[in-house]
Amino acid sequence: MKKAIAVLSGGLDCTVATSVYAEDYEIHAITFNYGQKAFKRELEAAKKICEKMNWTHEVINLDWLSKISTSSLNTSEEIPEVSLDDLDDVEKSSESASSVWVPARNTVFTSIALSYAESIGAEIIIVGWDAEEAATFPDNSKKYLEKFNELIGVGSPDNIKIEAPAIDLDKEEIVKLGVEVGAPMELSYSCYKGNDKHCGVCESCMRRKRAFKTSDIKDLSEYEN
Repeated sequence: MKKAIAVLSGGLDCTVATSVYAEDYEIHAITFNYGQKAFKRELEAAKKICEKMNWTHEVINLDWLSKISTSSLNTSEEIPEVSLDDLDDVEKSSESASSVWVPARNTVFTSIALSYAESIGAEIIIVGWDAEEAATFPDNSKKYLEKFNELIGVGSPDNIKIEAPAIDLDKEEIVKLGVEVGAPMELSYSCYKGNDKHCGVCESCMRRKRAFKTSDIKDLSEYEN
């Protein structure tokens, strides 16, 4: 069977994206530890997902990234809490995005994934980048995806491509796609804070909650708020 590397944080987007290719590829998932507050819960989620889907799983530690980052995700800075109205307010959502931005995170993750893909002969790298987050995170955008694939075409001797099946989708559409492909969304974890339950008030939680509500699909996640 063809092989794929999946960048799997245990979150909703990457879980759905990887599940799209589950029937046609042997999935090798990698989860990154860059000192994020939610790492323990992300790892738990990723392990459960991989066990259920019969994907191999490996953790890669990036201590150096945690040391240089000033993001609220992996420092003592408080993670912003947002309202439902804030999600579509570009200025407010940009402030939240700026707080949780980790320097070149997706560039680092995807470069390492490329190295793994070359080493095991994988044909694709699966990522959960999507249109909704691309509004404030440039490394989730379609342009970024296209440029990275161009870079791989120039810099890698192998025919490897990044696949981002959610690149044109918002969160509601991602949830609907998850149902369609049988993704174990109930096992995924999206909270920035890393509490046992989703906090329900960080931007990631709010987008997750809204997506299930507007798609009229039952949300099996547990929330504190």
